[in-house]
Amino acid sequence: MVKGANVGLTALSENVGSVVVGLGWSSATGEGDADVSVLLLDGDGKVRSDGDFCFYNNPVAGNGSVQLLGKTPTADGSEDRISFDLDAVPQEIDKVVVAASRYGGSRFGELDDLRLTLADSTGDGLVRFAVDGADEVSAVIFGELYRRSGEWKFRAVGQGYASGLAGLATDYGVDIDDTEEDAPEQADLAEDGPPQPDRPAPEPSRPQEPVGEAPVSRVPAQATGPRVDDTPVPAPPAPEQPAAPRPARRPRTAKKKVTLPRTTRKSLADNESWRAARLFPVSALKSDRERETRATSVVLSVMAQVPEFGRRLTAGFGAPAGRMETYTEVTLPHGESPRRPDGVIRVERAGKLWTALVETKTNGNALKPDQVQAYMDIAARRGYEAVITLSNDVALEGSPLVDVRIDGRRKHKVALWHLSWAEVVHQAQLLIRHEGVGNAAHAWLLQELLHYLQHENSGCHGFQNMGAAWVPVRRGIDDETLCQGDARALEVIENWERLVRQVCLRLGGELGQKVLPVRRTRRGSDPRALRTELADHLCEQGRLNAELRIEGTPGVLALTADLRTGKLRTSIEIPDAEPGYPLSRVKRLIRRLSDAPADLHIETLVDGQGTGPRGTLERLRPEPADIVPKDGAQITGFRLSLLKGMGNGRGSAETGFIRSVDQAVDRFHAQVVVHLEAPARRSRSAEPTG
Repeated sequence: MVKGANVGLTALSENVGSVVVGLGWSSATGEGDADVSVLLLDGDGKVRSDGDFCFYNNPVAGNGSVQLLGKTPTADGSEDRISFDLDAVPQEIDKVVVAASRYGGSRFGELDDLRLTLADSTGDGLVRFAVDGADEVSAVIFGELYRRSGEWKFRAVGQGYASGLAGLATDYGVDIDDTEEDAPEQADLAEDGPPQPDRPAPEPSRPQEPVGEAPVSRVPAQATGPRVDDTPVPAPPAPEQPAAPRPARRPRTAKKKVTLPRTTRKSLADNESWRAARLFPVSALKSDRERETRATSVVLSVMAQVPEFGRRLTAGFGAPAGRMETYTEVTLPHGESPRRPDGVIRVERAGKLWTALVETKTNGNALKPDQVQAYMDIAARRGYEAVITLSNDVALEGSPLVDVRIDGRRKHKVALWHLSWAEVVHQAQLLIRHEGVGNAAHAWLLQELLHYLQHENSGCHGFQNMGAAWVPVRRGIDDETLCQGDARALEVIENWERLVRQVCLRLGGELGQKVLPVRRTRRGSDPRALRTELADHLCEQGRLNAELRIEGTPGVLALTADLRTGKLRTSIEIPDAEPGYPLSRVKRLIRRLSDAPADLHIETLVDGQGTGPRGTLERLRPEPADIVPKDGAQITGFRLSLLKGMGNGRGSAETGFIRSVDQAVDRFHAQVVVHLEAPARRSRSAEPTG
């Protein structure tokens, strides 16, 4: 679409009761991000209350009809997804504005390929809109969904705001709070099992750009082209000179939520041998069939009882925001041999039913194509909307876990979706440790679910096997017999990508922050072709490389597994643009790393020459001048690195490769990265609801 154009959604697809909008961008460095926000507007073009402003600290609005789904990696970088149940949007809402904003003085001109996509409930893409000319603005309205004669339409907007999120929100009637609020009350829940580490006390919220007393000035990203619409759109008000800036203000959310307590209650047990009673016991699980049956029932029952959790897992699959019921071991006719899917999810909204069949695997067992195909056929015949597979595996873009045949003669289309157990755990962690749920009982249910899924007997541990090709590839690299084009190297690259995605999910759930793999690819690149290229590099260099972007950190966390030396390297490059003498800048860095490991390697980055002097923290603490360039070269930054031995096994046992990667990332983040985090990250994670 072009800027200013609009289109009716029903003209594009029959499955537009629920749609998913994606906002994406990329950058050459892999760094840089923006926050997505949605505003629900009434006939006057204003929000009815602050609850109609959906953003990172209020991810659900409109009675659940609008939900922020978070980020997902794509071939072009990453994409922020938003689910809209258009049939459930309150009748008083005439328009829904989709926007994004940057912070800390950043502008959208620092990002590339700003784009909006819109897909129907089956996942088919309907709309793509590229936003141009947003160089000097810190907030952009990408598009809007609006009602016209009982039909939902989409308009490509692409309008920029120089005044950022606060200016955009104020312009649409959101109450911007001038004072800091108290931290949200924590649920009074006893947490059985191993105690959780204390979280840092809340700090002031992330500052927004100053907003003056006068009406906020709008700065369009570019001149608006001709609109193809059935009604005129009012022109934006003329810019006014803002008054003198005052302290930064921030939007506030609609209500407080319940999260887990920061500290655990003292146990009443006589000794550590006493085991707490669990809602979902795991001690009696013996067979894979028992694990699959129990895991399916546990997850589906919690989804039905905790609306925030059920909606979080199904919104991206086209499910409406309605009453959910779940079932297990349902028998459905299929020729001469009836089939029994592991589960069924049904959601009712305004008399309409959305149904998904669920096929579950645990303990690393692979999905069976014939089973999934049978469920797709049953769903198509019965008019069901989706089949959801749930297993330890992680799906990759462009590489479906199961290939199924689609009968093009059937008018009804069934969507096939996949969830990994790591994603289920990730969403549960975000809700009960960071974003909150509606009440203490729901928090307790999610806590019990987490305890079950993370227990060693559950079989729901996510991706845990590097595959049959892992050992032959390592041997081929050792004896230099692995040749480019070897299919086994491609299998290792695919499993490495799965592992990296799972590391991001796990770390993001624990931190409550966006953690994504960095993709440095050209726009429109084929992900399968990229993996083939990386497989050739593995054969040639013997190294697996990945980069993770953790929100709020000053650089990208790089991870390298050197299969020749058996070493894992975790590192981060941090820029250094602070004023002062070189020695003073080095000393400041050493002080920030006072609690970091003694074997941390510090390397000076210098202008025009790449790298300069280096040394370990243990040696540099008494002699920081050792990494000051002797030739007077300008210091541009520092590279911090830790080395760790790499596990040999293909699995996640104590000596396995997967566990060693998890440990390396955890150690580097906990002992190095946390000392470098920008204040914006810490303040946003602790920002109170009100």
